[in-house]
Amino acid sequence: MTEEIKIIGVVGAGQMGSGIALLAAARGIVVWLHDTDPNALARSRKYDAGSDALVHLHCTSKLEDLHSADVIIEAIVESEDVKRKLFSELDKIAKASCILASNTSSISITRLASATNRPQQVIGMHFMNPPPIMRLVEIVRGADTSDASFSATKSLAERFGKTVICSQDYPGFIVNRILMPMINEAFYTLYTGVASKEDIDIGMKLGTNHPMGPLELADFIGLDVCLSIMKILHGGLGDGRYAPCPLLVQYVDAGRLGRKRGIGVYNYHKAVKETSLSGRL
Repeated sequence: MTEEIKIIGVVGAGQMGSGIALLAAARGIVVWLHDTDPNALARSRKYDAGSDALVHLHCTSKLEDLHSADVIIEAIVESEDVKRKLFSELDKIAKASCILASNTSSISITRLASATNRPQQVIGMHFMNPPPIMRLVEIVRGADTSDASFSATKSLAERFGKTVICSQDYPGFIVNRILMPMINEAFYTLYTGVASKEDIDIGMKLGTNHPMGPLELADFIGLDVCLSIMKILHGGLGDGRYAPCPLLVQYVDAGRLGRKRGIGVYNYHKAVKETSLSGRL
């Protein structure tokens, strides 16, 4: 693709998709944001409220409305089966020159591309959470991703004001290949009674200058997402050191998914209640 990207489609109006849509719209790019949940679309518009970017943002529940996009970025649930189904549908809807990008943090781009008839135009474009603030985009080439698709995607990320790093198509890519085992080890440290969750997080924040402790970060990411990535690492790399900690599995089974559910490693319902009560004193 040699022409400037003028229209972008984003599939998924969660925190990641909404953030990506805002990034693009704020730079004058026409954005079609798709989600089957009207409430998610409404939250996304509220997320962008007061921004001039809203004039460039169009919300839709019809996937067909993305047909004119130059690039479509998928930001849905971290499930290979669900993503492959979506890519197959997008392949039929999108114009021939359109690049199909995935915001996946760990799933094989090559396997996603195999669900389409345009594997040379499928690429990984992994934004960090939250996309408007975090400065990094991790670009991942599949086995057949063309140089033209890579160049156009890299230019788009830089247009968003991001620093780009490039990864080969291996499980977890760069960031999560390193980050998730650290988070998993933090869960093992808690699971085996080495220290309290507070001391584990404080230790990593003050001892290694991390802005957020690993357990606190896991809650922010979502424990279900962390578990999904650990399973991909374990299965794809075949190494026992990537086996998910039983405590992480238990928390997910119990529905303790982190901030989005109000409870994970930490209880956020309690924090909200205490804040509310302190405001009355």
